[in-house]
Amino acid sequence: MAKMLNFLRSSHYGFYSRNTRRFSHSTLVYSEEVKCAKTENKPIVALESTIITHGMPYPQNVETALEVENIIREQGAVPATIAILKGQLHIGLTKPQVESLGKQKGVIKTSRRDLAFVVADKLNGATTVAGTIIAAELADIPVFVTGGIGGVHRDGENTMDVSADLTELSRSKTLVVCSGVKSILDIGKTLEYLETHGVTVCAFGDSKEFPSFYTRRSGFEAPYNVIDATHAARVMKAARDLHLSSGIVVAVPICEKDAMNDKVIEEAIEHALREANQRGIRGKEITPYLLAAVSVATGGASLGANIALIKNNAKVGADIAIQYQKLRNTFSSEQGLKKGSGNKPRFHVPSRNMHTTPRGLIKENGTQLERGDVLVIGGANVDRTYRISEEKIQAHKTISAPSKQSCF
Repeated sequence: MAKMLNFLRSSHYGFYSRNTRRFSHSTLVYSEEVKCAKTENKPIVALESTIITHGMPYPQNVETALEVENIIREQGAVPATIAILKGQLHIGLTKPQVESLGKQKGVIKTSRRDLAFVVADKLNGATTVAGTIIAAELADIPVFVTGGIGGVHRDGENTMDVSADLTELSRSKTLVVCSGVKSILDIGKTLEYLETHGVTVCAFGDSKEFPSFYTRRSGFEAPYNVIDATHAARVMKAARDLHLSSGIVVAVPICEKDAMNDKVIEEAIEHALREANQRGIRGKEITPYLLAAVSVATGGASLGANIALIKNNAKVGADIAIQYQKLRNTFSSEQGLKKGSGNKPRFHVPSRNMHTTPRGLIKENGTQLERGDVLVIGGANVDRTYRISEEKIQAHKTISAPSKQSCF
């Protein structure tokens, strides 16, 4: 067993962590703060980095990123801002790294399609919602906080412009805390897309009203609502217990005092959309362009609302991460008590002398064993080679290296 663990730790696949019960990928670089949080089983909240490079101007981008991190710490969780620096996927950034990202030009907006290229060419990349979800899954961070997710663009039925954020949500287990879909998008079609792909969408609070980023109401309802962080954590726990392998969106409405006037923001968006169309701005460049244009059209009011809603989302996301960690700890404790209750663990144990009885039990050397869970500890291939000598045939067994990694 010791040799097997050493093999796994030294393997190029990664190193085995007792705390995370999974393999840590060699492509991930953890900050000291996140590394300690994992060791101590503290709740961690993932944060994207495009908000720093493409979402806001300097210095508001850096100030907001650092303030959001501090809000999460004050709530009792650990922030993990995610970005690619010189081809390495960083889980958690230092203050100088955040500052550097905020000032740099030419940082690549990195979604799923861009990740391999940015890493291979050792470039700097800021992760989108989709890119951050992928990194959070690799790092086993269940909760991710952002401002607003991408979606189906207006006139998307003709342009086929649909954000990769939605696709990623459909194949991840991450819970994403946001203020709904960015107002520049088609909210109704986005909700339909999420429903089709099995993503659980919940409004946060007493109402099912789905928020519209800068405003509290969109005219659409979410299928469900979670009344508080504990409720949201229970939904995530249930989804993981069921192995649904699809994400959860918790849409938090912007605070009333920070919300914008619906008519003002819609007029600004329509004007920005016309300008973008005239200039031929499309693809991944359109969202940052529209956000900047709306900020100018509203005299900076939309930027203030954007900052306010992200800070509020950070509080909610941290609370959900904390409550989910409590649920996990409670479950682990209960499992530990069951194991220590004096009942012997029941495994399927292969043996030549073992056979199945009529009652479905396994019998070995006269002793009946109940059927139970299967425990797989490695595996080996056995090859036989034969050599002919003058007097007899000698059979030699050669046991190869384990063909499967052990599960513990």
